Amino acid sequence: METKKTKVVGEGVKFERIRRITGYLVGTLDRFNNAKKAEVSDRVTHGTN
Repeated sequence: METKKTKVVGEGVKFERIRRITGYLVGTLDRFNNAKKAEVSDRVTHGTN
């Protein structure tokens, strides 16, 4: 009897989250000042269906 493995798209692929903050594409907030960090934390998240 054969056992088939199903592959999940993107499985095992590492990625870094990229965000757009006031016109800049950034991965981390390390270099941002307090005002830009506050802007990120004040954002409203929208759910997806």
